Amino acid sequence: MEIQTLESPSSLKVHRHIVSLLQKPDPIILDIGCNDGTDTQRFLSLCPKADLYCFEPDPRAVARFKKNMKLHLDKVRLFEIAISNRNGRIDFHPSNADGSAKEWDQSGSIRRPKNHLVEHDWVRFDRPISVETRRLDDWCSEADLSRIDFIWMDVQGAESDVIAGGRQTLSNTRFIYTEYSDHELYEGQLSLQAILDLLPSFEVVTCYPDGVEGNVLLRNTRL
Repeated sequence: MEIQTLESPSSLKVHRHIVSLLQKPDPIILDIGCNDGTDTQRFLSLCPKADLYCFEPDPRAVARFKKNMKLHLDKVRLFEIAISNRNGRIDFHPSNADGSAKEWDQSGSIRRPKNHLVEHDWVRFDRPISVETRRLDDWCSEADLSRIDFIWMDVQGAESDVIAGGRQTLSNTRFIYTEYSDHELYEGQLSLQAILDLLPSFEVVTCYPDGVEGNVLLRNTRL
């Protein structure tokens, strides 16, 4: 499969491309870090028969998700938890901002901010809150999901935590879309190469770089 490099991951074209690769009308999709449901809505509109499982620990984003998806709550399942490398509770660092970006909740993470404080200094991080967390492998076992078609992973620097707690699940996942940063925006955030090193069965399908950070679509070569 030819590797492509594109400019922006925000376009609906990205979601269309992903759905075309799945090649089935009823894929199992996990939206990890679903925030207000924007990406969930796009996948649902493109693939109405998909099984969508969504995860979000920030109470503010959860409230907006429920509002935005109120007409579709029978078609998606929302879990108000963080996915990490352990079960129990974990500190979540909610983001915020001043001015026109007030109520900015799109940078929150279970990882402490690091270079994010400098490179995106308009974002501030409030006092951590305790949220429920689950290992992906344990959650999938309880949900009786043995094969995943696609994971959309937007976890703000906690990619290694998701991978560490989901090795069995990821080995049975066909495609993964995730953020990366070579500037450690959050403590311990993985570079693209480090992510690839932890996922040796995956290859890059499409990369959406933006300087030292970006997004990447990966395919499991063993499935």
